[in-house]
Amino acid sequence: MKFRYKERSPDNSMMESFFGILKSEMFYGYENTFKSLNQLEQAVVDYIDYYNNKRIKEKLKGLSPVQYRTKSFGYPICLTFLGSVQSGC
Repeated sequence: MKFRYKERSPDNSMMESFFGILKSEMFYGYENTFKSLNQLEQAVVDYIDYYNNKRIKEKLKGLSPVQYRTKSFGYPICLTFLGSVQSGC
């Protein structure tokens, strides 16, 4: 079966949702606080760390994504910028 890009758009729904949350929680309303591209980049890296390791979600039973995965898989992992995984964090 061949897929055209238009038909694969649901594949991107999780990332679209994440970027929507990122923009609403750490960018909109704060645009003028970033004095350089490097500051904005560091803020995004910090937010991704917060989102993966500290931000609780009701859908994940009040746990962060990393806490939920740790509980599910039985060993600690940390998700970092660009999705790399560190064990034992």
